[in-house]
Amino acid sequence: MRQRPEHSCSWRFSFSLMKRLSFLVLALVGAVSCTGALNDAGAAQPQRDTVLRYTLEGADCPFANFAEYGIWVPGGKQAVRGVLVLQHGCTMEQFGITKPYDLQYQAFARKWNLAVLETALHGDCGVWAHPESGSAAALLKVLSRAAGELTRPELTEVPWLIWGHSGGGHWTLGMLRDYPERILAAVCYSAAFDPSWSYPAATAEVPVLLRHAGPQDAPFALCQATAEHSFSRFRSMDAPAAIVCNHGENHNYSQLRHMMIPFFESALRTRLPRHPGAKMRSVSSAATWLGDTLTLDIFPEAGYDGDKSALCRFPDEGAARAWREYAETNDVFDPTPPPAPTGLQVTSDGYSLLVRWQAEADPESGIGYFNIYVDGERVARFPEKGEYQSFDRNGDNTRPVPPPEMAVRLPRPAAKSVHIAVETVNQYGIPSERRASVKVKQ
Repeated sequence: MRQRPEHSCSWRFSFSLMKRLSFLVLALVGAVSCTGALNDAGAAQPQRDTVLRYTLEGADCPFANFAEYGIWVPGGKQAVRGVLVLQHGCTMEQFGITKPYDLQYQAFARKWNLAVLETALHGDCGVWAHPESGSAAALLKVLSRAAGELTRPELTEVPWLIWGHSGGGHWTLGMLRDYPERILAAVCYSAAFDPSWSYPAATAEVPVLLRHAGPQDAPFALCQATAEHSFSRFRSMDAPAAIVCNHGENHNYSQLRHMMIPFFESALRTRLPRHPGAKMRSVSSAATWLGDTLTLDIFPEAGYDGDKSALCRFPDEGAARAWREYAETNDVFDPTPPPAPTGLQVTSDGYSLLVRWQAEADPESGIGYFNIYVDGERVARFPEKGEYQSFDRNGDNTRPVPPPEMAVRLPRPAAKSVHIAVETVNQYGIPSERRASVKVKQ
């Protein structure tokens, strides 16, 4: 295994020139914004958020031509409590590593003290989609390497939240078969190839969400059948499993991230160990809810005496309500305001004002854009068009990576003294408070 630290400029010569140049920009910017401090021995320390990058090849990578991994680890002294594992689908490795740089994923992970790990497996997904091919062992190897370099031994022991798309969804199902005791919850985005294997009893502990898009969902990959058959198997074990069909969408288009995060949060609330080193908790039937896929009715499981085998079973009421909204609208709306910006600084060169700030993403709905105000009047939108950072609906790839600096240059106001404020607007158009405000004298 070869680590490519964020400040490294070494690349495989098999990459196209354009891909090398785009990744080089990513690495150089990441060196400034994401890499932790180095001790005398050169190992990154966890005082700041850290992104580590690794490449496996040769004998270390029997399941692909080569494999890339990126792992974001939150700073601070608190122990990491879990790892969000994001596994792409067939051919989606072409987009490389983007999600460890995703501010929304970072905010979600920071809220729960999680690490974020993404793969880019360059090879035949008919091979790596089977965990026994070596792709599961490689995940363990990368986590072990990161644990040693960051002095975060818990990375080798904490539970996983796994998200997988298409062939990655097949891999996720394989991980539920082979590593159920390590998985806190799983989301399968149009999982493929309809595996017929059996699951051990421990899999029945794991909350699972299965999404498909109906008959038009990559019929050659059997995605609808995969979701329906897997759901039946899990529910026959009385597992907390749910299924949802996105009517009108397809294999490579979905707002699933907006459902995945509340589903994972419900699982974290109910299953996360109460303290580091403890075992995962079981889902309590006193808290679980059921959902009818035909009527979209939801109700507490407690007191229900009918046949539950065809009903969705959720870790709690929150997951059930998010599922119903997602099934009805193909999205989950976030009505809450995002965190307000902080650290506002304004400098003048005599001709203009340079406004800089910091902002944390909304864990449920990211950052859409920023509004800049002078004396209460909006004078600028940043960026001028589009979203500050979002994700494509074809595989959940983050864009742009890295996000631009939070800074705008304004014309010098005529007044001798002005108030400047900044607000964050999430991806649903909900603004934050304008707590980032300064008075500027000229």
